[in-house]
Amino acid sequence: MNRRRLMYAGAAVGAGLAGWGASRLAPGSAKVGLDAEEMAFWASTLDLPDGQPQALASMKGKPLLLNFWATWCPPCVEELPLLDGFFRQHQSSGWQVLGIAVDQPSAVRAWLAKKPMAFPTVMAGLEGSALSKRLGNSAGGLPFSVLFAPSGKIVQRQLGQLSPQTLTQWRQSA
Repeated sequence: MNRRRLMYAGAAVGAGLAGWGASRLAPGSAKVGLDAEEMAFWASTLDLPDGQPQALASMKGKPLLLNFWATWCPPCVEELPLLDGFFRQHQSSGWQVLGIAVDQPSAVRAWLAKKPMAFPTVMAGLEGSALSKRLGNSAGGLPFSVLFAPSGKIVQRQLGQLSPQTLTQWRQSA
């Protein structure tokens, strides 16, 4: 009898912890205020391809679609025209897209010279992988996208290529 009670109690504690963890990581969870990872992100500055600093705080206040990518990542390169089209279509309604290149700056500059995009890209190098992990990319894979609400809260995350349908859903959720 005691053994059964311990099993039930253990299951209840496990379920509670799993629920707490899921609510903490779930996009759109009802947390109030920014968490430490979000505050650190907004306090960051990364360089544009020309070396000029881009304060990420300057992008707060409007929806921001953040996309981690690299020139050596085929799914990333395939996804970029979709993101560029999304940005061109929705920038007039306040939408922002920011590419974060997890790559060598020289490779990114050469790639952008051949295939310019309307939205900005910042250089993160190897630190980009750590930054994406802090924003919820536990696998560390690419491409990885994060949607921030105008408040600065993360409302969506996705590892792997985005689809037009996902972008439509995300646009409605921000």
